[in-house]
Amino acid sequence: MARRVFLSYQHTDQMKAKGLNLATYNKNIKMDMSMRHLLDPVNSHDPTYISSKIREQIKGTSATIVLIGRDTANSEWVEKEIKWSLEKGNALLGVRIDPNAPLPDGLKEAGAEILDWDKPEDIHEFGPAVERAIAATARAQNMPTNSASTCAR
Repeated sequence: MARRVFLSYQHTDQMKAKGLNLATYNKNIKMDMSMRHLLDPVNSHDPTYISSKIREQIKGTSATIVLIGRDTANSEWVEKEIKWSLEKGNALLGVRIDPNAPLPDGLKEAGAEILDWDKPEDIHEFGPAVERAIAATARAQNMPTNSASTCAR
């Protein structure tokens, strides 16, 4: 079943984001997903309008892949996309495209699995990793919350 996945990235990594999007069409890589993204820049400087366009792309997805480049951890927009994805209940997966890139705080806090763009064995894990993240998120959402027990004594 093809998953709808939101692709989050820092603007300077746009070409790699386009490359990952194209990889979903490669029959030799198991990535049964369709990407939602803003690969074409929003023609506005209004943060409210930009936010609405991003949220529109996140809507209807079950996972978010965050490309992790050199400047991603400093991107306010990527942090917002992670936050909005978590609020929606999306699973998270990080793909490190720069081997020395620091992780965004939101990915660390969520405990997201991180794969490496440069490792051939990881490239073949993109699709299965999305499925693992979705399964883990579903399990976490179905777990009872830690509330006070009302057992009779």
